Amino acid sequence: MTPPSPWLPIPGGVTAPEGFLAAAVTAGLKASGRPDLSLLLSPPGAACAGTFTTSLVRAACVDLCAERLAAGGGHARAVLTNSGQANACTGERGLADSLRATAELAARLDLAPDEVLICSTGVIGVPIPMEVLVAGLDPLVAALAPDGGGAAAEAILTTDLVAKEIALEAQLGGRRVRIGGMAKGSGMIHPDMATMLGYLTCDAGVPADVWQDMVKRAVNCSFNAITVDGDTSTNDTYLAFAAGEPLGPEHFAALEAGLTAVSQHLARAIARDGEGATCLIEVRVEGAADDAGARAIARTVAGSSLVKCAVHGRDPNWGRIVAAAGRAGVAFDPQAVALWLGGHQLMAAGQPLAFDRPAASAYLKARAAGAYLADDTVAIRLLVGDGPGSGLAWGCDLSDQYVHINADYTT
Repeated sequence: MTPPSPWLPIPGGVTAPEGFLAAAVTAGLKASGRPDLSLLLSPPGAACAGTFTTSLVRAACVDLCAERLAAGGGHARAVLTNSGQANACTGERGLADSLRATAELAARLDLAPDEVLICSTGVIGVPIPMEVLVAGLDPLVAALAPDGGGAAAEAILTTDLVAKEIALEAQLGGRRVRIGGMAKGSGMIHPDMATMLGYLTCDAGVPADVWQDMVKRAVNCSFNAITVDGDTSTNDTYLAFAAGEPLGPEHFAALEAGLTAVSQHLARAIARDGEGATCLIEVRVEGAADDAGARAIARTVAGSSLVKCAVHGRDPNWGRIVAAAGRAGVAFDPQAVALWLGGHQLMAAGQPLAFDRPAASAYLKARAAGAYLADDTVAIRLLVGDGPGSGLAWGCDLSDQYVHINADYTT
């Protein structure tokens, strides 16, 4: 990712911004023995914006986070994440366990319970083993550190193959401003706000209402523009904290650019780490009536099982791409469509063009080596008219490994 000016990449993840602490421990919530309990602590007075799954079937922790942010005027201090159990569809116990976990942590941090949020990830229908979680809280708090971002990013993973984190820095208003982020997600990814969790930190003070609007816009063109398998999770949550010296309104546009860049980097990383995936698919749509319509077409193409299978099979079957675009629910003129796969133009003015099929297939093969490469992105560009709207979406190919991973998920 090339950050927008004036942002530059730096190490540190969510604890790169000044004043933020994080920690992780292996509490024993997962049989794998991997770290499974993490904590992110923000400075006093932090604004916190949240976006959440819109699914009617959702974990109690999602509603608890939303309710506490609303009651607190968009402010919070800490978020606890347990990995291994989604604690969704667990009845009254789900809420009781979330309330107990946040109360126990609040007491150890000398905070009010309402200042503490909780996110859970793992198998749906499985409650949290609370005695195990509570026993892990003291070592978790003791481990809080200004360089704990990397450990926290590891502890929130489930079927992910890699941790996902980023930090950017810029000079705004004559001072240094940093934004950091971490996320998890690999399967059940088709966010509407997959299984995805994301956290962002920023050491500039921003009014809570302004911050919420910024985060919502950033999510629309990042997490709401990715898909792995078309399934939205019960636990999708993105929490963004801002705390520090107030930043003047004249710098809000630059700050939002950094916020969006961090969110898009994390979203792309989730799509690239899709279960069984061998490459990232980026769909760019131009010429739509508006940006929202362009994004809808792009995500429909990125989410098409037929397109994903064609990419995995290194088959430049352009008909699947335009067919998916046509069912996106967005009006456009089919006679205006032009299509490119990488540098290969496949259509113009709604008609197929002669193209070098073996070369186009070789382009796909070169981007799918089953590992994270410098250039493993399959680029699809679709022109649907002469309107001002443009949008991006990201997905991944669909392999037999996706079936194996999810067929054996609980057995």
